Amino acid sequence: MKETDREAVATAVQRVAGMLQRPDQLDKVEQYRRREARKKASVEARLKAAIQSQLDGVRTGLSQLHNALNDVKDIQQSLADVSKDWRQSINTIESLKDVKDAVVRHSQLAAAVENLKNIFSVPEIVRETQDLIEHGELLQAHRKLMDLECSRDGLMYEQYRMDSGNTRDMTLIHSYFGSTQGLSDELAKQLWMVLQRSLVTVRRDPTLLVSVVRIIEREEKIDRRILDRKKQTGFVPPGRPKNWKEKMFTILDRTVTTRIEGTQADTRESDRMWLVRHLEIIRKYVLDDLIVAKNLLAQCFPPHYEIFRSLLRTYHQALSARMQDLAAEDLEANEIVSLLTWVLNTYTSVEMMGNAELAPEVDVALLEPLLSADVVSALLDTYMSTLTSNIIAWLRKALETDKKDWMKETEPEADQDGYYQTTVPAIVFQMFEQNLQVAAQISEDLKTKVLVLCLQQMNSFLSRYKEEAQLYRDEHLRDRQHPHCYVQYMVAVVNNCQTFKESIVSLKRKYLKHEAEEGVSLCQPSMDGVLDAIAKEGCGSLLEEVFLDLEQHLNELMTKKWLLGSNAVDIICVTVEDYFNDFAKIKKPYRKRMIAEAHRRAVQEYLRAVMQKRISFRSAEERKDGAERMVREAEQLRFLFRKLASGFGEEMDSYCDTIVAVAEVIKLTDPSLLYLEVSTLVSKYPDIRDDHIGALLAMRGDASRDMKQTIIETLEQGPAQASPDYVPIFKDIVVPSLNVAKLLK
Repeated sequence: MKETDREAVATAVQRVAGMLQRPDQLDKVEQYRRREARKKASVEARLKAAIQSQLDGVRTGLSQLHNALNDVKDIQQSLADVSKDWRQSINTIESLKDVKDAVVRHSQLAAAVENLKNIFSVPEIVRETQDLIEHGELLQAHRKLMDLECSRDGLMYEQYRMDSGNTRDMTLIHSYFGSTQGLSDELAKQLWMVLQRSLVTVRRDPTLLVSVVRIIEREEKIDRRILDRKKQTGFVPPGRPKNWKEKMFTILDRTVTTRIEGTQADTRESDRMWLVRHLEIIRKYVLDDLIVAKNLLAQCFPPHYEIFRSLLRTYHQALSARMQDLAAEDLEANEIVSLLTWVLNTYTSVEMMGNAELAPEVDVALLEPLLSADVVSALLDTYMSTLTSNIIAWLRKALETDKKDWMKETEPEADQDGYYQTTVPAIVFQMFEQNLQVAAQISEDLKTKVLVLCLQQMNSFLSRYKEEAQLYRDEHLRDRQHPHCYVQYMVAVVNNCQTFKESIVSLKRKYLKHEAEEGVSLCQPSMDGVLDAIAKEGCGSLLEEVFLDLEQHLNELMTKKWLLGSNAVDIICVTVEDYFNDFAKIKKPYRKRMIAEAHRRAVQEYLRAVMQKRISFRSAEERKDGAERMVREAEQLRFLFRKLASGFGEEMDSYCDTIVAVAEVIKLTDPSLLYLEVSTLVSKYPDIRDDHIGALLAMRGDASRDMKQTIIETLEQGPAQASPDYVPIFKDIVVPSLNVAKLLK
């Protein structure tokens, strides 16, 4: 209390201090005192009222407790009186046992009398019920069956109550009503037959289906009532519970499974498209069935059956099981594609479960996959393995077909631009296109894998293609009369390389979204390199054919006959031009390179003739005539290759300048300037060697041994450096096996 008083005083001091903060507030002290007095009186009045209320409540409670105590004492006295009376009446109750037994017998006899009419009419009711079942009057038949079962169950229940251990009487009743169970089974068969055809029946005679459902509902109610009574009495009539609702769903499940499995009308042996046909029939049947179930069947069943949802689940499970069975078979590659396309795409598309007529009850996003990820993965692995083998076989066959074409006596076909070609690029890429289109139907991932596979196999194919082209060339070189159209088909092989390149780029652009994907991007440089190598070798083979025909005329160069007026270069130019008229069938990228190579090769062969020491000029006049002839022939070659290259807009003159430069060395009349002229030649053509210079000086025929030695030794001391864009031309020219010392003599 002291602590409370102190707190109250402290609070009061604080309040007073808050009221009297300014001098002018001292005038209101009396006013403040009266206000606080009123507040104090109000609080005291409320406290008194609260305490009075609590006291009244306590008083009332005590009064009620007193009354309750009196009531308990009265009840205790009453219970004592009842106990006393019960002990006095025990003997009386035991003497009424005979009366109790009589009551039970009376009850059983009353039940027997009540069912007496039914008992005597059982055979007639059985016959009537059988007739009704046979005539399809299922509701009336079930009503009579219920009457029979009710009579039987009532009698058996009374017998059970009287003497549950008396099996003889129970057996007697059961045998008398023995036909009842047979009628029940026969009726059930009729119900199941209707349910098996429920999707057909609901369209033709929905009333019949409704009757079946009503019968099942009645039996369900009877089952529930009997099970409730079993909990109280322990008695269950024979054949109960029937569980016809559960059996109904079992029948529907079995019907769906049989319907799906029964759609396979063909086998692989009778029809290569058996699986496509089978899946299409399944799609059509399932879609039609579900639409009927949603729009018609659901109206014939109670809402709590959720018949459409149940059928949807059943169809999905049956389809999943069927797809599992199909996946377990030894499927071919095209069959795997058909199966996966159907499972992954068709099933959830608008053609089936995504159909607008099934919405909103069917949500494809909530459907479980028909095949597990492991099964799909295994099928894809099998497909890729089979596809790999097939592609290898197809490519091998395409190559064999192309090789046979190379041996034909007729020229190859030309494309719309007039370029020779064979069918192998079209065959190969048509095959790739078909497989990629098929893979794209399944998934983007499979499409990418198939593209990678195609490009990888294409890489291997090109290596074999290169080898076969080399063998083709070698075989021709052994007998240049065969094959008859060697040049034309080698041109087609070169053109195929460009077609392959363009087709690969087109294929990747069409079927590859992300160019940077590893495995795809790495294939392109490799294949481009192989294709360029094939084209280069092909062009080289064609040029080899040209220069084999020119060999006789090239051998006339730098001889006495040439000096006296040979027309070898004229023939060379005509022959080259004639060949390049055929080479006009080569596509531009390769023809341009081929012209440049032919230009280089022609000049190189001309220079090789110079280095062969076929002639040694004896006078300045001969050197002059020879040099001038070399310049004229260089101009002939220049004109020829300018003409051949005119369609490409580029000059190709530098090679012929080499012949002119060599002619200048030969034409020089002042031997003292020979070193300077040779130095100029070496600075222009850094790949020229001392044996080339020795052969050139030997051809002049006027250089002394000391001069030759001095020139060569001086040039060896400071070899010229080649520029980065310099194309070597002397490097491959071999001087006949005379050493430099002999050339200097």
